[in-house]
Amino acid sequence: MNSLYFTEEHELFRQSFRDFLHKEVVPHIEKWEKTGTIERFIWTKFGEMGFFGLNYPEAYGGMNLNLFYTVVFLEELQKVKSSGFAAAMWAHAYLAMTHLNAEGDERIKQEYLAPSIAGEKIGALCVTEPFGGSDVAGMRTTAVRKGDKFVINGSKTFITNGVYADYYVVAAKTNPELGNKGISIFLVDTATKGISATKLDKLGWRASDTAEIAFDNVEIPLENLMGEEGKGFPYIMQHFAFERLIMAINAHARAEYALEYTIEYMSQREAFGSTINKFQALRHTMVEHATEIEHCKLFNYAAVARLDKGEYVVKEATMAKLKSTKVADLAIYDCLQMLGGYGYMEEYPLARLLRDSRLGPIGGGTSEILKEILSKMIIDNQNYKPAVK
Repeated sequence: MNSLYFTEEHELFRQSFRDFLHKEVVPHIEKWEKTGTIERFIWTKFGEMGFFGLNYPEAYGGMNLNLFYTVVFLEELQKVKSSGFAAAMWAHAYLAMTHLNAEGDERIKQEYLAPSIAGEKIGALCVTEPFGGSDVAGMRTTAVRKGDKFVINGSKTFITNGVYADYYVVAAKTNPELGNKGISIFLVDTATKGISATKLDKLGWRASDTAEIAFDNVEIPLENLMGEEGKGFPYIMQHFAFERLIMAINAHARAEYALEYTIEYMSQREAFGSTINKFQALRHTMVEHATEIEHCKLFNYAAVARLDKGEYVVKEATMAKLKSTKVADLAIYDCLQMLGGYGYMEEYPLARLLRDSRLGPIGGGTSEILKEILSKMIIDNQNYKPAVK
């Protein structure tokens, strides 16, 4: 236990959550990986146990705990051998629900946030578009005001939980001529006429449903605008710091899991009259990765601690995701190699871990985009401040 950040209560929660995952989730993982569908009952169980409400207000069924409970939640989810399942859970709890809590009015919080915490409704955040990718400001989806409604037209892609969600948090342009200053955020119930979602076939994250979504004259009431009109881009950017930290934590946790599994395998696998954990080249490779992972983990924890105090850690979160996802990919690649032919077999976890990990440097802002953001901060002395207090 890292006593600088985790208390005994955190560790008790870790053991409790780990036991829950082993009992309620692990027996179903292979089925969900094959079908690409996570059955609704598990969302309800997560809600009943309070796992979706760790850092949300008690008024809506949450527990208002510090962010290191969320760190435990994320780390343990990476050890169930399905980053797709993990993604479905955290995308609901920390992408869609973050916007409900931050920008939703009281009605939206009562009708959508509270049921989300209870596991009764599933949410998805819809920002990325087919022609935009990481270029959020370049989105083409529009929301035009007509009388007492907004009419949404456009499309989104790579949306986690996009097929089975009960609601979307949608970014759309209310004033296209204003560029990123013309983007707003909306709550869209998926039962609304004019929405179609198509499941995408992915290299990894196969348990989660990822969708391309089309909006064809989708009419929503004016009160489904979340926050102020035209403030959508600042809202998205402000929450990106948290999303990047989440993906950094996921990365160090899955790399650590891969390393632990591989070291255990090496202690049992024999070649040339010795277990392979006695061969210097292999030992030193593992040590290099263990060192890199530990560096990432401690940096990520420090960034979380600052975020938990209310600091705006966009620079540190961007660095965390950039470095941790790269370290995870390299570590898991070498861990698979340590298993030889068995690493290439689906019955061993490394093949899936390798596929799942590859999304790390892509999702939530590609590494190339993150480097350019950091270049502006480090080289051009650009100072990003929270757009919304």
